[in-house]
Amino acid sequence: MAVQTLQDLLNAGVEGRTVLVRSDLNVPLDGDKITDPGRIIASAPTLKALAEAGAKVIVTAHLGRPDGKPDPKFSLAPVAVKLAEVLGRNVQLAGDVVGQDALARSEGLTDGDVLLLENIRFDARETSKDEAERTKLAEALVELVGDDGAFVSDGFGVVHRAQASVYDVAKLLPHYAGTLVAAEVEVLGKLTQDAERPYAVVLGGSKVSDKLAVIEALAPKVDTLVIGGGMFYTFLAAQGVSVGNSLCEESMIETCKGLLDRYADVIHIPQDVVIADSFSADAESKTVSVLEIPDGWMGLDIGPQSVRRFAAILTSAKTVFWNGPMGVFEFEKFSAGTKGVAEAIIEATGKGAFSVVGGGDSAAAVRQLDLPEDGFSHISTGGGASLEYLEGKELPGISVLEG
Repeated sequence: MAVQTLQDLLNAGVEGRTVLVRSDLNVPLDGDKITDPGRIIASAPTLKALAEAGAKVIVTAHLGRPDGKPDPKFSLAPVAVKLAEVLGRNVQLAGDVVGQDALARSEGLTDGDVLLLENIRFDARETSKDEAERTKLAEALVELVGDDGAFVSDGFGVVHRAQASVYDVAKLLPHYAGTLVAAEVEVLGKLTQDAERPYAVVLGGSKVSDKLAVIEALAPKVDTLVIGGGMFYTFLAAQGVSVGNSLCEESMIETCKGLLDRYADVIHIPQDVVIADSFSADAESKTVSVLEIPDGWMGLDIGPQSVRRFAAILTSAKTVFWNGPMGVFEFEKFSAGTKGVAEAIIEATGKGAFSVVGGGDSAAAVRQLDLPEDGFSHISTGGGASLEYLEGKELPGISVLEG
């Protein structure tokens, strides 16, 4: 990646300078309680390095989808508390994005201070399709850091979006890739340019339509494509099999038929499933062949036979990319498939394979199921960005750093 990095900025000197950092702090909340602080923890090294080097650090980030206006339930207040804990230093929270409080707090910063701006998506200009509107917000962000400021892009989870705090601000300030962004692009480059074979990809999640582009991009390039999760049932329906009340995208059945025909030697789907009589943690459940899903029942996990079959494939792979759970892992009764596949990837990694967990629900599953994070070569912080990169799309937040 031909871009300047955080280390380049640190080498140039940041003491006394104000540095704007776009982080990805979009963590899941239960009320005001953070249920998975993974993204905050992952963002800390860049912020800590800048603060310890004497920079005045201003952090911008989003949380949820507040529809371009302030909404208390999407406030970054809980994030500021957790970030302070992780950094081991005080983190101020501005009461607005680029308004009077943000400006006053930025002017009062001293070397090593950290200021978190309120949710950037409280300002509708952040996600505007109008470049002029986004530029106005970017200019207001630049005003906070001053003439000798710099911008560090460290939120890989948003680099696939042309948004004001990701794309437009990088055109107005000296820009650098943070440790997360630099590491992510390096890792994903290995998956697309020089992956060691056998190369296996595991895809799950609920909708085929969400993963269609990556399936079409990767199927011709990999040795094995394992498909599970809710999206699998559309492939099953494409074979003329009844799926009961399982998730199924009727509009994608013909597409799945075509994929199965073209890539019959690459695509692997489950042979047995764990079904339930309702979508709940305590639903009645049983394991059946994929050919025997009764009416009124729904598949919520892959079965043990499928786990063993997939594990045999994955443990012999040299490169593995995993994106999407195999079932409803949030319910303990339906988590065995996801855990079993993950453990097979960990075993492959222990034998020398290069393994990447593609962020999102997969990364959440690793933590919820108490799997060792160091059992994988890399856990991505941006599921959507990872997929779009592998699809071959240009990521605006990366391309602007290269310009």
